[in-house]
Amino acid sequence: MDLFDFNNHEETAKPLAERMRANTLDEFIGQKHIVAENSLLRRAIMADKLGSCIFWGPPGVGKTTLANIIALHTNGEFVKLNAVNSGVADVKKAVDQARDNLKMFGKRTYLMLDECHRFSKTQSDSLLPAIEQGTIIFIGSTTENPYAAMTPAIVSRCRVFEFKRLTKEDIEEALYAALKNRRKGLGKLNVTADDAAIAHIALTAGGDLRTAYNALELAALTTKPNAEGRIHVTLADAEESIQRKALAYNEDSYYDFLSAFCKSLRGSDANAALYYAHRLIEGGCDPMLVARRLVVHSAEDVGMADPRALQIATSALYALERIGYPEAMIPLSEAIIYVCEAEKSNSVVEAMYAAKADAVNARDENIPPYLKDNSFGSQEDKAEKNNYKYPHNYGGYVEQQYLPDSLKDKVYYVPNDRGYEKEVKAIRERKGKKR
Repeated sequence: MDLFDFNNHEETAKPLAERMRANTLDEFIGQKHIVAENSLLRRAIMADKLGSCIFWGPPGVGKTTLANIIALHTNGEFVKLNAVNSGVADVKKAVDQARDNLKMFGKRTYLMLDECHRFSKTQSDSLLPAIEQGTIIFIGSTTENPYAAMTPAIVSRCRVFEFKRLTKEDIEEALYAALKNRRKGLGKLNVTADDAAIAHIALTAGGDLRTAYNALELAALTTKPNAEGRIHVTLADAEESIQRKALAYNEDSYYDFLSAFCKSLRGSDANAALYYAHRLIEGGCDPMLVARRLVVHSAEDVGMADPRALQIATSALYALERIGYPEAMIPLSEAIIYVCEAEKSNSVVEAMYAAKADAVNARDENIPPYLKDNSFGSQEDKAEKNNYKYPHNYGGYVEQQYLPDSLKDKVYYVPNDRGYEKEVKAIRERKGKKR
């Protein structure tokens, strides 16, 4: 066996998801909102002028792949670390090397940090000066919200790019390409797959391309060839490989069931909402999709009529993330029932849209002077802080103007007479609020 045979065996031993990883932006699947032609990120990558950034999104959507593409396109050095098993010493070593490369060869260093939300404050602080001074270009990859899970000092110095779950069409495109690709995919195995099998894997992968690749590869490798030596992957094979039964409805009906679930929540029918939720999930829908819709509707349709609904819905979402299916279906079902049975009010949504419309169309930068940060500026500016009425000096509330002059009479939030909003109205009356 020569060196080339060894390298070939090493390559074919890699999982399909790793072998099919894109090497160019043209091969990259999905995320058109950030890598489309003439997009900021694409232009920066092609010009090798990318600044520090954070890639945030769920697993299997291309964060690491895009980082690898950046590595292939840069003329600088590219260093990879994982926040789980890298400490301050590793960061210091990478920074020292980056400083030497910049000083001696004029080469920039990209530092790719996977699972960057796992970095402690001490580790982050060891990296911060290098980012500020431009010694390294930081590229963080995380499944957690960086604004909540990472050191603010790091986040404020990075451009955050949010990755979305891949669409069914994105995943289908990738799977068909894997079947045909003889060099990196399954082409040499003489595999064919029914359209229904590909569609099922794409739909039940939950936007995770890695999961879809793994399911297709498992189905292909465990299916016996026929008399002609061809491997034929059927819908039944796909169901087994991804461990979910096929949806007993077409794609249009899937969206109909999802719509019925959402409208049952709004309509306070717990029986129907529970049925549609479990119908979707048992059919192969990602439970996280149901949980996310529940969180949105707890604010959209219940809102201030019962603020506890949002707390319970987000707790169910957290339980699903941390515990997983099927155990987390118990708190999720409880949250569905609570949101259905709660008093309903859409006053939050109406207030949001009204305020957003004025923020976009009626911009007024004339903030009342006493509300501004008067730590700096002229003596006249500083004197304005004396005109601010500190509410706690008046028993917790005092009438004063907060909106700009052009909007001072605007009312966005109007509580109704349902649920907790009755109390909100009463509190407003006790405060003597005029609106």
